[in-house]
Amino acid sequence: MWTSGRMSNAKNLFGLGVSLYFWGLMDLTTTVLSGSARPLTEGPEDKLSDKLHQRMKRSWVWNQFFVLEEYTGTDPLYVGKLHSDMDRGDGSIKYILSGEGAGIVFTIDDTTGDIHAIQRLDREERSQYTLRAQALDRRTGRPMEPESEFIIKIQDINDNEPKFLDGPYVASVPEMSPVGTSVIQVTATDADDPTYGNSARVVYSILQGQPYFSVDSRTGLIRTALMNMDREAKEYYEVIVQAKDMGGQLGGLAGTTTVNITLSDVNDNPPRFPQKHYQMSVLESAPVSSTVGRVVAKDLDEGINAEMKYSLVDGDGLDVFDINTDPNYQVGIITVRKPLSFESKKSYTLKVEGANPHLEMRFLNLGPFRDTTTVHISVEDVDEPPVFEPSFYFVEVPEDVEIGATIQIISAKDPDVTNNSIRYSIDRSSDPGRFFYVDITSGALMTARPLDREDVSWHNITVLAMELNNPSQVGSVSVTVKVLDVNDNAPEFARFYEAFVCENAKAGQLIQTVSATDRDDPQEGQHFYYSLAPEAANNPNFTLRDNQDNTAWILTRRSGFRQHEQNIFYLPILISDNGRPVLSSTGTLTVHVCSCDEGGMVMSCNAEAYVLPVSLSRGALIAILACIFVLLVLVLLILSMRRQRKQPYIIDEEENIHENIVRYDDEGGGEEDTEAFDIAAMWNPREAQLVVKNRQDMLPEIESLSRYVPQACVMDNNVHNYVLAKLYEADMDLWAPPFDSLQTYMFEGNGSVAESLSSLQSVTTDSDQSYDYLTDWGPRFKKLAEMYGATDSSGALW
Repeated sequence: MWTSGRMSNAKNLFGLGVSLYFWGLMDLTTTVLSGSARPLTEGPEDKLSDKLHQRMKRSWVWNQFFVLEEYTGTDPLYVGKLHSDMDRGDGSIKYILSGEGAGIVFTIDDTTGDIHAIQRLDREERSQYTLRAQALDRRTGRPMEPESEFIIKIQDINDNEPKFLDGPYVASVPEMSPVGTSVIQVTATDADDPTYGNSARVVYSILQGQPYFSVDSRTGLIRTALMNMDREAKEYYEVIVQAKDMGGQLGGLAGTTTVNITLSDVNDNPPRFPQKHYQMSVLESAPVSSTVGRVVAKDLDEGINAEMKYSLVDGDGLDVFDINTDPNYQVGIITVRKPLSFESKKSYTLKVEGANPHLEMRFLNLGPFRDTTTVHISVEDVDEPPVFEPSFYFVEVPEDVEIGATIQIISAKDPDVTNNSIRYSIDRSSDPGRFFYVDITSGALMTARPLDREDVSWHNITVLAMELNNPSQVGSVSVTVKVLDVNDNAPEFARFYEAFVCENAKAGQLIQTVSATDRDDPQEGQHFYYSLAPEAANNPNFTLRDNQDNTAWILTRRSGFRQHEQNIFYLPILISDNGRPVLSSTGTLTVHVCSCDEGGMVMSCNAEAYVLPVSLSRGALIAILACIFVLLVLVLLILSMRRQRKQPYIIDEEENIHENIVRYDDEGGGEEDTEAFDIAAMWNPREAQLVVKNRQDMLPEIESLSRYVPQACVMDNNVHNYVLAKLYEADMDLWAPPFDSLQTYMFEGNGSVAESLSSLQSVTTDSDQSYDYLTDWGPRFKKLAEMYGATDSSGALW
């Protein structure tokens, strides 16, 4: 039988008192452990052991020991004693211990059965150990008792302070919250045994944070303890909470944690403008939506509670300016809504309101949550480009308008107070064909070339207006010119028509239907009239029928066509339109006489081939063709040689072969030269005569540019129109020399203020410039050296 006992030991009395020894729990019921362990092999000793086991009965059974934790003595801590009824005290029994901590934490005296703890025990690390004990025969090593299991439980003492495992804490509570508003709950954990004494009973208290906050001593719930806490006055609070075990009694262990509490914002502060008056300025040239200035209302709140909405509530510029709210910086941005004009209005006054869009009903008594300020805006004058009135021009002009005719007056003015003079021009990129011209001072838009609706029916040009005193200021306007149609194109066949008539055709048979087209586009629509040309009106072969639907039928007038008599007929047809004036053209219908079968199907449209005489051989035919070919080559060669001949130029006998001197028979001598150009022809273009001067040294002959202007272009006695017409003629004439036909000598000559600008008479002046170096330049400059160089006073000049 196993027995156990705990004895007092005087050496273990210290500290808190005496180490308590408990008797092991005893089971007074006699229980036989019939299922005890057996050896793996069975011998005579095993049989003896079985007999002993069958004889022995347990009078009581133990199963656990208790020992205090945190023993700090120097000697091993006595736990208990194991004893078997078979132990007679002679040392024949050997006790062994196995299981959790055996030999490391706990040891046993194999003779006496005393169990000691040789290491410091901590219940928080391990609260119990399960071990097994056995009694062996020291001599044979055979078990005297079955192995039994027992438990050593570690008894708790108050050696752990409460700990806040989730600390430090962070919490927030709205400002101005009522007293008692819950903020956060803190929890402390005590590792001691909560079932034993008050070691794990925790009580909470506040060490720092009063009188703003309080804590429930039992639950650890933190609440507000002061009313009207204002975030704008103090936003952050550091609260220190203590948790103490032993129910808060003296001698209990304590732990602390920090709770960082932030007062969250509520909308309890109305916005206010720091300035009641703003002064701003803006250029009158500022584009629409450009920024004029910014206003800001201060709000002590933050986040959504500090959001602002700005608006214009009063003033004389409500329709000229606008205000928008910047959501990032909560400022009001004043922008231009309409174009400004310094000349119209020089200043504006606006009343701006800033308000909180998000309000809380319980704080409305702190309002109003809006404020106003006054903004004065001055418009500054700038030099603006000319402005056209109207801002767009639409002109309709017939395509037969005369060159130089005014089709529209373009008007622009300087919007500035100075009202500078305006000069007009055309943006040539918008009129690459140079069909139009604008008068530089009056803005009269005129035609410079003939217009043709069939080529270009719409012209979109840009007219520029520039200030005379400031060329950098340029305004522009779009002018759309629609070219109206006039009847200037005669109708013509839609395609080439070719008809076929059978030899056996009957009179009145339809052989062809013709139609026409016209490039013109009359408003009343196209209508064509067909008839035979006068020279073919009485022909005996064919007749024409106008269908009055812009088509006509060609019918045979007789029968009995013979291919060998005439195999092709050419029928001229007169086509007229319904325009004013009526235009017509003549188209030719080619009619072939063909051989047909009885069903009218064409078999052959060629005349019978001429049969060569039988006596003419193929070789003779080839010889004839070769002779014809040789004659053609000779003729072409003679024509080519004649074309290469050129009339020799008139060469001065003193001309150097390396020089290229071209003599002209005309000479300009200023106003005294009246033969170079007759200005009277400019003022009386009707009387201008065709003057052609032929030059003997140039081929081909070039006609003078002062050709007679067509009558349609000179009806007006306007010199400007006449010049435009002559310029157009020069542009269109491929043989015209590259210089203008207008030669005006008004600014130099003996009769002018500037006198003669010619250098031909400079040799007679008292010039101090020497040209003696010309004699050193060789024979090429001999003539110049004689004219300008040093000569004897007695010698003749020419």
